[in-house]
Amino acid sequence: MHVLITSDTVGGVWTYTQELVTGLIHAGHRITLVSFGKLPAPHQTAWMQTLPGLDYRPTEYRLEWMEVAEQDIDESKRNLELLIREVQPDVLHFSQYCYGDIATSIPKIVVAHSDIVSWWVAVHGKEPDDTPWMRRYRNIVNSGLQGADVVVAPSQWMLDTIPKYYFRPAATAVIHNGRTPALFDPEAPKDGFVLSVGRLWDEAKQVSLLLEPQQQARICIVGWKQEPGREGAGNPARLPENIELAGPKSQAELRALYSMAAIYAATSRYEPFGLSLLEAALSRCALVVNDNPVFHELWGDAAVYFIKDDAGDLARVIAELRENTDLRCDYGARAYQKACAKFAAAQMVQQYELTYADAASPARVV
Repeated sequence: MHVLITSDTVGGVWTYTQELVTGLIHAGHRITLVSFGKLPAPHQTAWMQTLPGLDYRPTEYRLEWMEVAEQDIDESKRNLELLIREVQPDVLHFSQYCYGDIATSIPKIVVAHSDIVSWWVAVHGKEPDDTPWMRRYRNIVNSGLQGADVVVAPSQWMLDTIPKYYFRPAATAVIHNGRTPALFDPEAPKDGFVLSVGRLWDEAKQVSLLLEPQQQARICIVGWKQEPGREGAGNPARLPENIELAGPKSQAELRALYSMAAIYAATSRYEPFGLSLLEAALSRCALVVNDNPVFHELWGDAAVYFIKDDAGDLARVIAELRENTDLRCDYGARAYQKACAKFAAAQMVQQYELTYADAASPARVV
């Protein structure tokens, strides 16, 4: 089967794409990959060197959630339509909503990785104001969902969220994101520090919960310190000595940090899936997570929960795991077993293969 897949290079969707494309090509499928957002750095495309049959088309078109993106969306649609006519794929797999309404008889899968409205509600407790830009964004999402043959989400929570704010799709599926367990090192000796991955400026990630005075553990926070485009807005306030802001890291650097960290802290108040949490679990880190419905859905009793958005309780839970080695190792083992059983990349690839085959079947097409 020939699948045309769209992605972006800005966040976790790129890691998801890497696993999916690699697995599909190894399973014998032909892939045309188109990326948006910005051109990837060399370390972001190193994985492609082992996939000689991959047809990769990078672009720099703005993403649909970015303001002042209307012209880019229109131009990228036209280019995508030309590419579809050129390569004639069997199935279209879009990681953006805006391409779901492209006029074609080829089956279209739209993946709901996240969206602005549900992000806004999680962060601000209410829907965003009805501004012209927000109306345009909602229209784009609604149109893309209506045009899709199947809408996929990485969690049931995310799938249930879509009809609350947008169109209710007729055909849906939950396919969990996956990572390859062999890429991580669960047997390495653990250091005593706590790792967290999240942009310091992102209110949804709220890694600021780890910066409170009651937090005594050694903390390493990986991610951008300042919002892209606002690097000159001043440096973050002086941090406690137990906090290290490590900045962005490559996948190889992150794997090394995961292997050494004893505990992983997932502080997000909005997380439709959470790939970094999965990577930590595959490295046998004990998971300390915010009390939100997605983490309960995915991790159940394989994680330790702290009171929602409560920095004091987060510090208490981390201290308890640091003091009780047996308990910490038990939760690390639980997380690892859950990750291997439910969230391996091979399972994700197989589920997408079934979804593609069903969408492209003669009965569905008719």
